[in-house]
Amino acid sequence: MSRHIAGRGRVSRATPPAAPPVDEVECDLERKLTLGQFLKLASLIDTGAEAKDAVAAGEVSVNGEVDLRRGRGLMDGDVVSARGRSARVVARRGVGGDR
Repeated sequence: MSRHIAGRGRVSRATPPAAPPVDEVECDLERKLTLGQFLKLASLIDTGAEAKDAVAAGEVSVNGEVDLRRGRGLMDGDVVSARGRSARVVARRGVGGDR
């Protein structure tokens, strides 16, 4: 026979929230790809004006760190996050990297 003791049941463990999925966006890296360009290309932000405002407000991060430079150059593998969404820069095969 088992006895129930109040307050001593199963301990529910909260699971951490899952990280948002990261979309991979193929880019031509032969020329400089800026943060502002990539925000629009990856559809993380709709317009250049919105990208400018979001970057200036500190709402955009690159590889987990907030970056206030809209003209920052991006490289293959960089992950850009804005407004709860993320996208990874992926060089097109044979262009701008070792891929």
